[in-house]
Amino acid sequence: MKLVRYGAPGREKPGMLDGQGRIRDLSKIVPDIAGDALSPKSLAKLARLKADKLPLVRGNPRLGPCVGRVGNFIAIGLNYADHAAEAGMALPKEPLIFNKAPSCICGPNDPTMIPKDSTKLDYEIELGVVIGSRARYLAKDKAMDAVAGYCLANDVSERVFQIERSGQFCKGKSCETFGPLGPWLATRDEIADPQKLNMWLTVNGESRQNGSTGTMVFGVEHLVWYCSQFFVLEPGDVIITGTPPGVGMGFKPEPKFLKAGDTVRLGIDGLGEQQQKVVKFRM
Repeated sequence: MKLVRYGAPGREKPGMLDGQGRIRDLSKIVPDIAGDALSPKSLAKLARLKADKLPLVRGNPRLGPCVGRVGNFIAIGLNYADHAAEAGMALPKEPLIFNKAPSCICGPNDPTMIPKDSTKLDYEIELGVVIGSRARYLAKDKAMDAVAGYCLANDVSERVFQIERSGQFCKGKSCETFGPLGPWLATRDEIADPQKLNMWLTVNGESRQNGSTGTMVFGVEHLVWYCSQFFVLEPGDVIITGTPPGVGMGFKPEPKFLKAGDTVRLGIDGLGEQQQKVVKFRM
């Protein structure tokens, strides 16, 4: 299944895509694509529905983030060897975990807002993993049982905040609109192998990132297992899993950071595409 959330920010409704890619309303079935609605039991119930019998959503509504009420927005740093090299950083021996504030999450096509005092705004295409079951101290061979599905993510980053101001990832990764998720959540059965997905990103039509999840240092199964050894994963939590090379700060001799007016497009096999317009900060 491909599950979506549509409507105005903060008032999104749950939906499902039918075979023609049209949104079908799920409001009378589940309150949101969030929390317990992502449990195996709930997803099995949704899978039994006939999409063409559900109410059709007319027009072209805004798509919100494909997961609602995210409690823990977890990110993995330097998880592609070639990206670590372009950043001039050593490859981690264990996954490098940090958090993005859930308040940064936005829709896949919402504008990216340049934060105050930003001078080095960057992009990172990433595979998102959505948790569907409460998980703590998982056995590695059971880790995938906790996964509800996958989504496309852009780990928008401000490199001055992240690197030059005491080296704190969270504050360089958590500004408003720095977490586009979607367009849809593809349930686990939709993706045969999360380690065999092509991914790409362009800025103003120029190819910047081209990669594959097959070059991850630590794969999805390992990351879910690993995170569960340190904190409890809850339904609706999201783990974004790192980015391939081609980020703006990696270009030589001059980095290619984002500026107002730029258009960023990105996509991953089976997970759709996003497009963000970069805009100046506004209250």
